[in-house]
Amino acid sequence: MAPPNPITLPPRFEIRKLEPQHHDWVKALVAHSNAFHSPVFAVAYPHNQTPRAYAMFRAGDYHASHSINSGLSYGVFDTQFQFHHPSSSSAEAGGQLLWDFSDTTATASQLLTQMDFPLVSLALSYDGIHPFDFAQLTPLLQALPLLGTVFAALEKRDTRAPESWKPRREGEVVLRSGTCTRADYGGMGLAKGLAHWLMFEARGRGYRGVQIETAHEAVERVWMNPPAGFKAEMVGAFETGSYEEEVERRGMVRVFEPAQLRCTKIWVDLLGASA
Repeated sequence: MAPPNPITLPPRFEIRKLEPQHHDWVKALVAHSNAFHSPVFAVAYPHNQTPRAYAMFRAGDYHASHSINSGLSYGVFDTQFQFHHPSSSSAEAGGQLLWDFSDTTATASQLLTQMDFPLVSLALSYDGIHPFDFAQLTPLLQALPLLGTVFAALEKRDTRAPESWKPRREGEVVLRSGTCTRADYGGMGLAKGLAHWLMFEARGRGYRGVQIETAHEAVERVWMNPPAGFKAEMVGAFETGSYEEEVERRGMVRVFEPAQLRCTKIWVDLLGASA
């Protein structure tokens, strides 16, 4: 039997496995965080952010369901969440999403208030033996094109031999597929606590490694500094400020401008710092 997970959060917060009833909450949190608050995507796409958030939500079904159905995705829930609409507290799922998708003038703050549910931070993951079908991810990548650019650029810079890390069977490698925290819950250490909790949880379930792509300085810092007993390695990185791609009729273009951030791919060895 695995030892108890040593990571705890402040008493009002609980870590729970994400279930199908949280599907729309996950999509909304991913869309809102990336469209309005990402230091890469919100900066590179400063216009039409509300329509972009709606587009990401509509395109996010497969991404959310694949992650949730893996049984490896978790969320932080605020047990003292203050609902804004009376019907939300009595809703079957324990909250509700109140976005009006016809209102393209809604602000980031208004949309956040309409996310009337207690899921406040999430860590999406899946077993590496069951990868995404990228054909089914196409709608999401069309809604946020630079997301695909980030993954492709990091893949190109990862020089490891595939057999050195890729799983051969279930239960070996956890691949992360999303990290988001509500904007009004930032600075509470929730994402860090959830990330470190996941490392212990995965090791307790027999996994040997976790891999994550980051596009946020705070996320990189958390994953490059895991708890004692784990070992982190940066296996790929690039700077958005200097990254260039050839664009038809425009030549080489810095496609992320004006975003200035290092995107990374990080591998965390769960078997021990001496490995």
